[in-house]
Amino acid sequence: MTDQKQKFAATRREALKMLGITTAAGVFLPNLLGRPAFAATPPETPTGRIVVGFSQEPTVFNPLMPRIEVDDGVHFSLFDTLFRIAPDGSFTPGLATEVPSIENGGISEDGLEWRVKLRDDVKWHDGETFTAEDVKYTLELIVNPNFRSWRTTGHTLVRDITVVSPTEITWKMESAFAPYLSFLADTFIVPEHILGAAEDPNTAPFNNAPIGTGPFKWGSRTAGDHLELVANTDYFGEGPYIERLIYKYIPDLTVLYTQFKSGDIDIIGSQYITPDNYEEAKTLPGKVVTTVSTATVESIYLNMERPQFKDLAVRQAIYAAIDKQTIIDALYYGLPTPTETYMPQESAYFNPDLPKQSYDVEKANQLLDEAGWIAGAGGIREKDGVRLSFTNSTTSGNHLREQAQQFIQQSLAEVGIEMKISNLPPAVMWGEFWTQSQFDTAMVGVIFMIGADPDVTYRFHSEAIPAQGGRGANTGQYKNPEVDALLEEGGKTFDQEKRKAIYREVQEKIRADLPFLPLFQNMTVRGRDEGIEGVQPNINTRIDTWNAGSYYWAS
Repeated sequence: MTDQKQKFAATRREALKMLGITTAAGVFLPNLLGRPAFAATPPETPTGRIVVGFSQEPTVFNPLMPRIEVDDGVHFSLFDTLFRIAPDGSFTPGLATEVPSIENGGISEDGLEWRVKLRDDVKWHDGETFTAEDVKYTLELIVNPNFRSWRTTGHTLVRDITVVSPTEITWKMESAFAPYLSFLADTFIVPEHILGAAEDPNTAPFNNAPIGTGPFKWGSRTAGDHLELVANTDYFGEGPYIERLIYKYIPDLTVLYTQFKSGDIDIIGSQYITPDNYEEAKTLPGKVVTTVSTATVESIYLNMERPQFKDLAVRQAIYAAIDKQTIIDALYYGLPTPTETYMPQESAYFNPDLPKQSYDVEKANQLLDEAGWIAGAGGIREKDGVRLSFTNSTTSGNHLREQAQQFIQQSLAEVGIEMKISNLPPAVMWGEFWTQSQFDTAMVGVIFMIGADPDVTYRFHSEAIPAQGGRGANTGQYKNPEVDALLEEGGKTFDQEKRKAIYREVQEKIRADLPFLPLFQNMTVRGRDEGIEGVQPNINTRIDTWNAGSYYWAS
């Protein structure tokens, strides 16, 4: 072993010791742990309450505006989409009576003409009747340049929206867009009679006390603490089976777990039980603990507009200097799976042939040396007046990420890179700081896809950068004309085999560019009270409470 390798190995051991970490081998985990659930049927009328604990506070209640995962959890409770996406990736009717397809005539052979038939028994929470006018208004509001919408991909192609009747709507597509069903399955419909009458939908009272068609109605909110929803007994679909659904905000993950153990919360939601508490959690009496693979990819997001990241050699060197297997084993107890892409490994579009990252300090140093980054003041490399120094941010209170940050900080210092740490409360971190690309780098878990569809236009297309006036979530400000062209081609292609080839090439190019540094695909440890039924994981949604209307107490 060279002196340099010896020095780094010692430094790594010191870092692990400093963090109080001991290496832990990954273990095989059965999917369901704990005592069997009770066998029961849902009650005829809503009964009882369920408290769900989230580590981040839901703050965006207009489901068409920029939002994060925990906001989705609330939206699924309050609103409905035209179609739902099931855990197996199939579409099922929601507000629509059937899922349009070429076979049933809902979509034309060329993919350009759409016809959607709607239910006639749906009421808004204020008693007004849901109609095709609400769908038309929603689709038009999303692309209104004066409205601060979250995502317009696909919707910008919609033309000539026609309300045929209260229960039927048609439109044409400017060009075929294969992922549009997935986007519609993630588009909550809002009430035209309320938002359409507002002076400004961006600041309408609706945004703080929304009215939907979902299984629960808005109850009350105590900012910084909890949100209470009440049963919608006129709901057209399954449930609700509980009287009250409470989302409680607990930013510290240790406290979140403690409140799950004590029974203060009934379901531990995002970000679930941390891996370091797994061994204890599976022995807790009266609790059901499950391990669930998710579509979330943990990564270091780079702001590509920062001068130090415009050099590919820098991005490659940072990636080479990160010992991600040690992070997985020592911090996350071997639960997550290392990955080189944004695509879940369960997806048919996953590319298994991407280059595998290897932890290599010598390679990192060589890359930087050859690219002309030389040691300057304090041993920090610099080039053309740019110091190889940046800040990394994530949510304060997430102790595993904070420990990973400290370990990576130590690792990068060994190759002359300064990574400062500046963490923020969730509402600040994932507000404009994230959406408007105000960060240098961010440690973040992202679900890149919409449902089971492989399209990632809104994440990686150069026209989807919010900080540059685009509509989307390309917060890393990544630009590659070849990727743009592939994404545009993939969006027009309905043949699955052709789409596989396209999106595997997209993954190749993004892996080569490294606009973000993938660490692992997450495996979550989830917990609920033994008496709760109806909880069902869904890798095609961003949040576990996608079907809270089905929850009920079995005992």
